This record gives sequence, structure tokens and C-alpha cells, in this order.
Amino acid sequence: MTDTSSASPRQAEDADDAMVASSGDAERDDVQNAAAPILDDSSSASADADEEEDEDEEDGDDEDDAAEGAAATGKSGKGTETLFRESEIAADYIEGLLDILDYDGDIDELVSAGRPMVEVVGGRLNALVGTRGATLEALQELARLAVFRQTGTPSRLLLDIGGYRAGRRKELGAVAKNAAEKVKEFGEPVRLEPMSAFERKCVHDVINALAGVESESEGVEPSRRIVVRPSA
Repeated sequence: MTDTSSASPRQAEDADDAMVASSGDAERDDVQNAAAPILDDSSSASADADEEEDEDEEDGDDEDDAAEGAAATGKSGKGTETLFRESEIAADYIEGLLDILDYDGDIDELVSAGRPMVEVVGGRLNALVGTRGATLEALQELARLAVFRQTGTPSRLLLDIGGYRAGRRKELGAVAKNAAEKVKEFGEPVRLEPMSAFERKCVHDVINALAGVESESEGVEPSRRIVVRPSA
């Protein structure tokens, strides 16, 4: 520890700042060390998971029987037991990260609509969500890679923190309905702002339930967006 007893006020302040910076660097190093073992496998797992996510996003207008089949066995044909195991692996990984970052939260693992899910509930979790869910998406990717490292197969795991996704889904429902109204009123396509795969899926689901309009995605990440247009 730096001795500041004989230092000038300015020197003492500089020393304290250096100690704070060092502490912050150490915390970041801890997070990187926790993530490092799974990042070695990131290329193939991320590509496969992203491909399945894009397919899931575009499948909002599938027939009901196809959707029911996916819910029963998972889009990749995995059984409920396998999907729950994936959620357990991801939950263990997220719990480890929360311990490193000194965050408290209750973690639930479950299977919903044919995909593994992990939900983190608690106070002081906004920093783990980030601006428009950017940090949440990054943590979800890390959790998926943790699953891939143990199972050898890509996962469509969905991570939610502090109920962010439920709230965001509601907001996007209003965005989708507003776009549909404009399309019906003016007869011209409406291009929405770039969104994540999760956000695009939410919009597709709403548009597909409305008469007279349809939606499709265009562009590439991170600028991929939805276009809502009159039904053909």
C-alpha cells in the first residue's frame, strides 16, 4: 500500500487515483481470465449459433404445427433434458461472473419454447444490461460459448437480466404496430432502425400476426434491420 502520510495533498490524490485504476484493471483482468477458457472455441460456435439465430428470426411466419414441434424438441432436435442441461451450464458460468464482479442476483435456469433460458433477477443489475442490452447480448454470447465448450454443440440459450427482455419485447411490440399503421396508411415500406436478432424476432412476431403487412430483414450485422411493407 502506498504511504501518503508525508506526501502533499496533490501527491496523495494522485496515489489514490492510481490505486483505484489498479483495482479496476485487476477486476477487468479477472473477467477476462474467467472468459478466456471459452473464447478459444468462439469462432465455430459463434458462427453456428448466429446462423440458427437468423433462421429463428426469419421463421416467425411458420405454421403452427411446425412451431409446436420446435417447442417440443427444440429447433435443433434436442430433448428437454438436454436443453435444461445447457441452461444449467450457462447458469453456473453466469454465477461465476457475478461472483467476480461482486453482483448479487437470483439465477433461474429453465426451458421455454424449445430453448434453454437463464434469468437473473435482483437489484443493481442495470450495468449488466448496458445500453439497449449490448452488455446483456455479450454476456449471452459468453454463456453460449461456455455451453459449447462443455457440450461441443452450439446453443440457442437465451439470457435475461432484470427482466430487460420482457420490457424490451413490449416496447418493440408498440414499434411494430406503429410501423404497420404507417404502411397501411401510406402504402409505402417502413425501414426500422438496426436491431439485434432478438429484437428483430420480436418485431417479426407482431407483424406476422397483423393483416395487410409483412416484414423481412435486410443488411448485415450490426446494421441488419427490418423492413415492413404492404402484403404482396
